[in-house]
Amino acid sequence: MPIGPPNSWLTCFSALLSLWLLSGGLDAEESRALDTSEEASDDASAFWSVKPVVEIKRPNVKALDWPRQPMDFHVLASMEAHGLTPAPQADARTLARRLHYDLTGLPPSFHELEAYVHDDSPDAYPRLVDRLLDSPRFGERMASLWLHLSRYAEDQAHQVGKDTKHFYPNAYRYRQWVIDAFNKDLPYSEFIRLQLAGDLLPATSHDDLVATGFLGLGHKFYNRGRLDVKAEEWADQVDTVMRTFQGLTVACARCHDHKFDPITVEDYHAVAGIFASTELVNLAYDKPEAELTKEDKQAHRFTAHVVKDKAVEDLPVFIRGNVDQKGEVVPRGFLSWLNGGATVAFDTKESGRRELAEAIVSLENPLTYRVYANRLWSMFFGEGLVPTTSNFGSLGEPPSHPGLLDDLAHRLRSNGGVTKALVREMVLSATYRQASQVSDDHLNKDPSNRWLSRMRLRRMTVEMWRDSMLQVANTLQHRGGPSMELDDPSNTRRTVFARVSRLQLDPMLLSMDYPDANVHAADRSETTTPLQKLYAMNSPFAIEQAQKVIQHMHPHPSKIDQEDGLDALFRQVLSRNPDTEERALVREYLHGAPPATRWESLAQALMMSNEMLYVD
Repeated sequence: MPIGPPNSWLTCFSALLSLWLLSGGLDAEESRALDTSEEASDDASAFWSVKPVVEIKRPNVKALDWPRQPMDFHVLASMEAHGLTPAPQADARTLARRLHYDLTGLPPSFHELEAYVHDDSPDAYPRLVDRLLDSPRFGERMASLWLHLSRYAEDQAHQVGKDTKHFYPNAYRYRQWVIDAFNKDLPYSEFIRLQLAGDLLPATSHDDLVATGFLGLGHKFYNRGRLDVKAEEWADQVDTVMRTFQGLTVACARCHDHKFDPITVEDYHAVAGIFASTELVNLAYDKPEAELTKEDKQAHRFTAHVVKDKAVEDLPVFIRGNVDQKGEVVPRGFLSWLNGGATVAFDTKESGRRELAEAIVSLENPLTYRVYANRLWSMFFGEGLVPTTSNFGSLGEPPSHPGLLDDLAHRLRSNGGVTKALVREMVLSATYRQASQVSDDHLNKDPSNRWLSRMRLRRMTVEMWRDSMLQVANTLQHRGGPSMELDDPSNTRRTVFARVSRLQLDPMLLSMDYPDANVHAADRSETTTPLQKLYAMNSPFAIEQAQKVIQHMHPHPSKIDQEDGLDALFRQVLSRNPDTEERALVREYLHGAPPATRWESLAQALMMSNEMLYVD
């Protein structure tokens, strides 16, 4: 058997677990806000996620003075229907801090916040939004989402001895392409085409060739010449592509027809045949192929990890997943479910990746823009309108606001899939500007915030937390390039530029809920463990950043004036002045102790605080 993650059964197990949780954890109305009668189930095209995306009429609302953007009408209509009123708008300081973290992943400085708070011009907030969207830090923030979907990594989950021939030392080229694509606001349709078939498109620039790293950085198992090993690699590619772009667990149909969705085993093998006709290669990138030495090729210097077509191969159905039991040969193609149940075969001399990309970006495809709009919503509001962001099938949850989801998807599709326009609308909305701190009565009426009657309090990702420590310590370097190990003392770059391992994930990332790079990660879990606080208390990295904060305040901590130092420290770490109670506590803490040690430990305590870990 090949060494590596059995993607198909993991996907199926996850889906079955979701079904079990749904059946026991939600009432019938909440678990399925759809017609699931026997008559409806006979018509697969009637399922909510595969219905055509249409323009949604703006709903009527009572509080006409509240909405600021089209999406607000949908949110307010749901609130009013459930007897709810919106939370008050968050104060200016909270909003500015929220925006900085959401759009750049970094904290604002004290002076930036002060300048915004005292800016009385009516367009102060939109100007801040536009400035942050135009920042190169925006692409770095967005890449943190996308790289998990593409199961970005720079090695494999297995290594025999010192054999690293299947590793990806230049994976960073794909990572940088993703960052640049978001910063350039590449239309989502082109974003998809280039990642699936950029090498097959006549107008693809040299710089865009690395985009197929989306496929090219996948699993490579040992004994790759064996058919059963190849089948594992194809399963990984089918699962990653279809869950990322279509929100469907197609890999569940690898051994049998999907148990819950109308996806057949023939559908699976039609898509898998596309990848059976594709190979993972190292492309000469910085140097012409003819100039590469044998040592260059062995070390993968001057190369990019991408894909190219090989001999076209239509696969037979592997009966019950056994490659030694072959059924009828299936032409390469797309899902029949999205074509009214009719077979979609690709009649092409190429692998079919180009046709696959076109089928996904087609304006008639009902899933592509629904899935992407939902991912963006999840990023900025803490949870998707469809909480199962990579499962829009029967085992996924239905949308809490179906009209809103379709409204977002329709406008995203209509504007060519321009990401920044939709993000801008989201963060300019009255829904986004709500406070997260509300009364107990408000909480009791909407305890899970299903109806979006307040802003969700969100814990920072490990990338945001580590980057924030570097930022407040004035040690953060804004440069990309080849990856560095995260525990390298000289690594003060953003966390997105750190090396990611499938074999052994960095301990900091592992303890702070960074997703497993072996599989497509739709979302990340949030755990609270002693290891997290122990890391913050004892790691050389956290201690050094605290020391840097104090050194920035004064080269000789023993000479820091207590009152001035207190203000300077809070402004540097938390971007605000301390309140009266905090002043009293800190004075007591600093009294009668070695000043340098106390100042540094105080800085570290602030960097460990909930205020430094949450976005409200």
